Amino acid sequence: MPLTRTLADATVVITGASSGIGAATAYALARGGTDVVLAARTEAALERVAAHCRELGGRALVVPTDVTDPDAVERLAARAAAEFGRIDAWVNNAAVGTVGLFDEIPVAEFRRVVEVNLLGTVHGTRAALPWLGAAGGGVLVNNASVLAEVAMPYQSAYNATKHAIRGLADTVRQELRVTGRGAISICTVLPATIDTPFFRHAANHTGRELTPPPPVYPPEMVAETIVRLLRRPRREAYAGGAARLIGLQWRLAPAVAERVLGWYTARTQFGPGVRLDATGNVFTPDAGAERTDGWSGRRGQFLRLTAAFGLAAAGTAVGTVAAIGRRSRAGRS
Repeated sequence: MPLTRTLADATVVITGASSGIGAATAYALARGGTDVVLAARTEAALERVAAHCRELGGRALVVPTDVTDPDAVERLAARAAAEFGRIDAWVNNAAVGTVGLFDEIPVAEFRRVVEVNLLGTVHGTRAALPWLGAAGGGVLVNNASVLAEVAMPYQSAYNATKHAIRGLADTVRQELRVTGRGAISICTVLPATIDTPFFRHAANHTGRELTPPPPVYPPEMVAETIVRLLRRPRREAYAGGAARLIGLQWRLAPAVAERVLGWYTARTQFGPGVRLDATGNVFTPDAGAERTDGWSGRRGQFLRLTAAFGLAAAGTAVGTVAAIGRRSRAGRS
């Protein structure tokens, strides 16, 4: 079910709100007059995002929060409700990543990615549900990535957590329905590669510079998708045409898609530079500015690659469907 009130009268909590998709979502909501509650580990960055939200016409509350701490997330929910009277929607967006071969990623980093991405979503969902119920219903959105459906080499920890988030959302949605709490909607957004600081901030154990594999979309596109889900909830929504095409290929011909996507991303997520091992922001937050994007200086190049890749992916999808159709007809004959 949709929100019980308009977004202009709603209160929305956003985790991971200090940059990237979280900040872009806060700005999109603030333009419509929504009260936003901003959570992340770095207070200074959150304050800058909040100031811009106020300039755009929304009210903003900053609550520094480490989503791996369930008590801190409960306090986040309580602060939001105390400040604005209720919680109408909650966006679980906080995430970190560690990039490298599965057997070379430090176990402590793998565990931390699980704690932030998966358990952070668990804690956020548990904290949000009572308040959404008290408001008469509401919407919870989990930012899961298209990597909740497909896989990408060198991203084992991230892939695992995003697959788990998708399964968690499906289960909680079922439980709400069978226990008469269907007024609360659980939505999952599946973005393609997004131009955020994620690759710059990720832990890196590859020895090479990390770059987002094209096609790369602006974070504002995901923010628009999240806002649409708040207005008209759906089980899942892709953000970016490439995500939809990749998901389609994975469902139609998983073995072929796994090989092709593995080959492609193994060659496009690394730049020419050499990088020493680094833990990125996995354990310690980045205190940088609140830029929503990560690679804006190269956005023109990314957009051109996006267009070219989109055409190629569309052709591959059509070819895959045609091949399956031919195989099916051959089998029947």
